[in-house]
Amino acid sequence: MNQPPVSIVMPVHNAEAVLEETVGSVLMQSFGDLELIMVEDNSDDGSLGLMKELASKDARIRVLVNEGEHGAAHARNMGIKAARGRYLAYLDADDIWHKDKLKKTLGFLKKQDASFVFTSYEFGDENAKGTGRVVKVPRVLDYAHALTRTIIFTSTVMLDLEKLGKKLVYMPAVPSEDTASWWRILRSGVNAYGLNENLVTYRRAGKSLSSNKLVAVKRIWYLYRRQAHLSVPRSIICMFGWGVRAVLRRI
Repeated sequence: MNQPPVSIVMPVHNAEAVLEETVGSVLMQSFGDLELIMVEDNSDDGSLGLMKELASKDARIRVLVNEGEHGAAHARNMGIKAARGRYLAYLDADDIWHKDKLKKTLGFLKKQDASFVFTSYEFGDENAKGTGRVVKVPRVLDYAHALTRTIIFTSTVMLDLEKLGKKLVYMPAVPSEDTASWWRILRSGVNAYGLNENLVTYRRAGKSLSSNKLVAVKRIWYLYRRQAHLSVPRSIICMFGWGVRAVLRRI
């Protein structure tokens, strides 16, 4: 069986309305030697049926089912476990990749001889139309600096599983599991390299901004205290830096 170099893991929860557009952005990549692993995550809409339909039309798509209410981390871990490629990329079911996303990210990873890379991205509206607000990323990010900025966006990431190993990459079942995962990898001594080029559109639904902020604050505090095991004073300092950068990123 062909083992494509790049495996893409996509958890899917109630994404029927946007899934076809997102999958289309994968299948139209200029780098096409890939597998797309979609993991159905307890949807109550027609997501699973659409996933199976899309898989029947393209052999590069694989469909898994995350039975029960386990959440996105468990779904992603199922995908990671099933991945056959050396390189792992993530894509959320409502985001959009630009045509050269994989080609440029993989080329950048190899050029840097890196095991962890990420790119810039643009905020989009509920229709994934770009708003012009592009998040720039640093050239390199280590663990200490990552604690004060959640600048690594899941749909931009690529990891080298041969260098990192799947055990290190598996996501913990905690709030903001993606950020917790990046910290875990970086804490091992790995640096993440940023490609400062917009290659992803982050679709944002029209939800209450104030409630989202409150949830984000609670989650980041939990990560500081329970995952990074920081003291209260250090957590406050890091949270201040995180808050300032979060605001600037949205201006």
